[in-house]
Amino acid sequence: MRTWISIALSLLLIASCNKTSLPAFDLSGRTMGTTFNITLVSPPDDTDLDALGAIIQDRLEYIENIASTYRDNSELSQFNSNPSMDWIAVTPEFCRMISSALDVSVMTRGAFDITVGPLVNLWGFGPSPEESGLPTEEQITQARSGVNYEALEADCDKFVVRKSLKATYVDLSGWAKGYAVDEIAAILDARDVDNYLIEIGGELRVQGRNPKQEPFSIAIEKPIKNNAMKYHALLLTDAAVATSGDYRNFYEHDGQRYSHTIDPRTGRPVSHQLTGVTVVSTSTAFADAIATALLVLGADEGWVLAEELDIAAYFLIRTEDGLKEISTTKFARLNRL
Repeated sequence: MRTWISIALSLLLIASCNKTSLPAFDLSGRTMGTTFNITLVSPPDDTDLDALGAIIQDRLEYIENIASTYRDNSELSQFNSNPSMDWIAVTPEFCRMISSALDVSVMTRGAFDITVGPLVNLWGFGPSPEESGLPTEEQITQARSGVNYEALEADCDKFVVRKSLKATYVDLSGWAKGYAVDEIAAILDARDVDNYLIEIGGELRVQGRNPKQEPFSIAIEKPIKNNAMKYHALLLTDAAVATSGDYRNFYEHDGQRYSHTIDPRTGRPVSHQLTGVTVVSTSTAFADAIATALLVLGADEGWVLAEELDIAAYFLIRTEDGLKEISTTKFARLNRL
């Protein structure tokens, strides 16, 4: 039997002060170097929570064994360490992850690029970061030699993947957490759980209604490190939400701030004034990847692309007068508190 520990959702699910009218059950634990939290609202009476929890945990473990860059024996790590530039047989799931991520790379013109891993490592944010100091121009140039999503191909009719550059190193961290959320949602849907909230490392998906039989209240946090205050809240049902920001994972060197979000096109951390992007979609994996791309692009270029793709996106921008917010037409139509 698995042991589950319930913890708060840190303003992702805004609590009501009133007594709930429907029963809710929480499952939580750790995965992918972060936490996951699942709230089930009035699941079917015959739901075995222990058995369901075990199924979810096993599924998360399976995904991590495919997509982790921290596990030497993961399918992703084995692909990265394979010097072959021929087609390599892979599992159907790994192939579909690569193929879907590459689709986002194409539509964002490379702003989202799963081959950015060498640069992430070089700037100190990956599984094998540099020990100290900032990278040199020579090191950046060398790391960029393998960064090109067009050097990666996936044929998911045959379940094979290949790279045309030996230096190519794939990093699925901008896709895997959202993908895992969607996979848990599929498990719950298959078991007729109609109302739930799933969150992994801040990426989340809601279905149906909360215990008060109302839409879920999802907060957009104020982009200040260690600040749990909400900036806005959305009322959502049947939706996925992902946020990318420069305020949770960064470091400072000689008074300069370096974000963990690396622009694949320049080889450097993003340095514009866009501090956070929230995307609402039907797929958490897609929302996760698109939010990353829009943060890379910056407020102006990112907003134009989001409008072009009809994406519900919300941008928070630092200015001398405080935070400025802009949103796309589709986002503006969403219900807010």
